[in-house]
Amino acid sequence: MVDIIPAAVGTLVAILSVAYLVLEYPRLRQLYNLSLHRKSLPPSPAKIKTGISKPWLWFRELHQELGDVVYLQMGPTPTIVLGSAQAAWDLLERRGNKYSSRPRFIMGQELLSNNLRGLMAGYNDFWRRWRKLLHGGFMQRQSEKYRWIQSLESMVLMKELLETPEKFREHLERYAASVVVMVTYGRRVTDVRKDEVVEMNRLAMERLTLVNIPGKYAVERYPALKYIPAFLAPWKRMVLEQRKKDIQMYAGLMNDVKARMKRGTLPDCFAKHLLDEQKGLGMSDLEVAYAAGTPFGAGVETSAGSLAAFFLAAVKFGPSFIPKAQEELDRAVGPSRLPTFDDLPSLPYINAIVSETLRWRPIAVLGGTPHATTADDWYEGMFIPKGSTVIAPLWSIHLNEEDFPDPNTFKPERFLDEERMKEYPGTMGHSAFGWGRRICPGLHLGGASVAINISRILWGFNVRPAKDENGMDIEVDIFAFSDGFNSSPLPFPCEITPRSNKHQEVIEREFAGAGQKLGGV
Repeated sequence: MVDIIPAAVGTLVAILSVAYLVLEYPRLRQLYNLSLHRKSLPPSPAKIKTGISKPWLWFRELHQELGDVVYLQMGPTPTIVLGSAQAAWDLLERRGNKYSSRPRFIMGQELLSNNLRGLMAGYNDFWRRWRKLLHGGFMQRQSEKYRWIQSLESMVLMKELLETPEKFREHLERYAASVVVMVTYGRRVTDVRKDEVVEMNRLAMERLTLVNIPGKYAVERYPALKYIPAFLAPWKRMVLEQRKKDIQMYAGLMNDVKARMKRGTLPDCFAKHLLDEQKGLGMSDLEVAYAAGTPFGAGVETSAGSLAAFFLAAVKFGPSFIPKAQEELDRAVGPSRLPTFDDLPSLPYINAIVSETLRWRPIAVLGGTPHATTADDWYEGMFIPKGSTVIAPLWSIHLNEEDFPDPNTFKPERFLDEERMKEYPGTMGHSAFGWGRRICPGLHLGGASVAINISRILWGFNVRPAKDENGMDIEVDIFAFSDGFNSSPLPFPCEITPRSNKHQEVIEREFAGAGQKLGGV
């Protein structure tokens, strides 16, 4: 009996060793590959900073010092950070077959989401089905079907700014949330602080953010820990309990959609599109329910944050661009009605302001969810290993002095410079919506929300610095932005007043008409 115990222990150790080698083989192979090409890797800093609240600020320093492509060894996974629009375009767009996957998110994707979040999915069949659903629901022609929602909700926003301008941030959030929830689930949001769907989605995003912090959990560095039973791992038990809450929420929202669809009270919306396409794509009810949650997670904070950044720019740089914008609006639209989507093609300066807003202070400051390479690659003599995490921080790209001289100054004229627009990679003159096969599927919807509201705000209001008790302008800090995956302006004061009694009357009249049309939703 005594002789059996050592033999059994030895066998167990051998089995565990083999299991470890099988599970860790990709990482071990990657380490070997790195050792062969170490001298050809992109330049790297002498010291790696960890735990910093705004890593994009450090990334920009690295790009100013080391160039457009920087290599970081942050934990076991190589990280490539791109600092120019050209490098991002060359790799993420032109070589999308190698750069369209995602890093492995064990806590956020595998354990919390059971691999059901398309935004975080690898380059696989599930992601292709998800992408087809999202692009089918939000491609340009389809997104134009939702413009009536954006227009009516924008009229509500204008009335809110008229009545309580000091609450402009809350009004922007309500607008963005109502558009997304209406487009997705076919129901409005009248109070962003009390709406049940908004609160449930917010909590789901909060749960995802809490577990998706790089380096926070050892399982991200040692994937074999994923297989430890939950009763032995409190961190795993916690995330699986959170998964149950998410499933209950997403499934409940889709069940409500199905019930309204059966009663014939469901307006045309993204969830209906998902149900219509589900069978043909072979997707489960839960896959569809998670797909419906995508627009909220990706669209509310970015749209509201971009409009807040516009107000910040108006307070700081307003005299340099607001008079020109209002002159164009007065000439093309006149004083008797709000601008519409049909007016936008004839408003080049307004469109330039929209583009500069998205460029000047990008909300998806790290460039969205990181990409990952599926094959070894070479770029301008530098080796980029298979399995690398690739980050293209928009703070570096949009503040790159070569593409945007004096980058912290708000200058819409950049987007009226035909020569610069030709030289910049892509067709938009900025990179706010990402690249290649992972480009933001909601770019048409999000861009339209920013454009219609900027045009109407400039048409109807004067936006100026707020005054202190001595009647002096209150200075705003154009670098005071939040931490986190998305970065929005921190609270700041501003003065929002109607341009004239005539403009106020138009806002009130068009709000009354919008209220009647939205009343039955």
